[in-house]
Amino acid sequence: MNADQHMPERRDPSGSASPSRLPSWRNPERPPSWRRRGMFLALAVVALAGVAYLAFRPHSVPQTGRRFAGGGAMPVVAATAVKGNIDIALTALGTVTPLATVTVKTQIAGQLTQIAFREGQTVHAGEFLAQIDPRPYETQLQQYMGQLERDQALLKDAEINLARYERLLAEDSIARQQRDTQLSLVKQYKGAITTDQGQVNNAKLNIAYCHIVAPVTGRVGLRQVDQGNYAQTSDANGIVIITQMQPITVIFSLPEDNLPAILERLHQGATLEVAAYDRGQTIKLATGQLLTMDNQIDTTTGTIKLRAQFENRDETLFPNQFVNTRLLVNVLHDVTVLPSAAIQRGAPGTFVYLIKPDNTVTVRPVTLGPGAGEQVSIAAGILPGDRVVVDGADKLREGAAVTLPAADAAAGPAVAGPPAAAPESKDAPPAAAAESKDGQGGEPGRRHGHRSTP
Repeated sequence: MNADQHMPERRDPSGSASPSRLPSWRNPERPPSWRRRGMFLALAVVALAGVAYLAFRPHSVPQTGRRFAGGGAMPVVAATAVKGNIDIALTALGTVTPLATVTVKTQIAGQLTQIAFREGQTVHAGEFLAQIDPRPYETQLQQYMGQLERDQALLKDAEINLARYERLLAEDSIARQQRDTQLSLVKQYKGAITTDQGQVNNAKLNIAYCHIVAPVTGRVGLRQVDQGNYAQTSDANGIVIITQMQPITVIFSLPEDNLPAILERLHQGATLEVAAYDRGQTIKLATGQLLTMDNQIDTTTGTIKLRAQFENRDETLFPNQFVNTRLLVNVLHDVTVLPSAAIQRGAPGTFVYLIKPDNTVTVRPVTLGPGAGEQVSIAAGILPGDRVVVDGADKLREGAAVTLPAADAAAGPAVAGPPAAAPESKDAPPAAAAESKDGQGGEPGRRHGHRSTP
């Protein structure tokens, strides 16, 4: 026990305790003891050690970053140059245009008594569509036929009198003028009969016009007039519109610069194939052939119109539909083909990164030929069988070492080195570990965390 606790406190006249007799932890005038100094010093040392550890502790660096920073092999994806065919094709936006679009109108005025077609129906040329009331024209035909018979009877009587006058004139019994007058009368009756016959034929034609038939084979649209209306020849909309669907054509425009290549193929007697695709150019709608082209170039756009014909048996092409056309002008056979992703552009021009047998790359300038889609032909610089980089070329340089995925390394004869080893997992056993006797992976005796005794 501390002696200060048993010593009586000395108080001053005011009654307070004397500062010299207070305990050290209550006396503000006494300096701290050596124990307190040691405690504060130890806390300071610990704090400085923590700050130093946080400031200077080693940071974790990804394994891939250490490899590439130190000049390690870069993982890339390769492709092999092969012999193949390249389609030289021209694409353009086209409009489906029927060979025939007919507005069926009445050729005679009258009441529409019958509609014989269904909207959307496919009709053939000469098939019955509608009926106009024929009774007024049948009555008129009877009048014309009656007038014709009357004039025929008058003509017959005039001809008999003419024959009689001819005999009397030969006997010098009548004047020549009388015979000439009768001859003129016969000719008048013949003219009247011709007029009557024309009126009869016209009345028969009007009756035929009352029976409306399809002028062409095609698809019937929506009807423009209902049964019971009075149809007139002046009606602008007509009765219905028929559109020929099979075959059907597509009209599209190409720049005039492509015209010489097309004409060269046509003069050789080639049949140029044309394919029609949907708006997204993913679905082929139909395949046809180039039918003809316009006889002049549009000076405002510098293009020429071409027409391609399609059988359209399944009616996938619809009139006034917008389609993407692909005109196959020519096919290059047995050329060196590479993916377009392998082509790089820079100071040497167009080049590729050629993978050598030692798994290093070299810059190889190439001369490009025509391309089609994601492939391009190589005119010079690459031979079939050469391996080139198609992905991962942005960080390569001359002589850089590369690694390939296992599938690419096994497939390509130009890569002699082994494929890159996959990073080992903590949970999985090494790839080279032998199978245990019981058929499970891993070394014998190490599956339980201890080394087996040989």
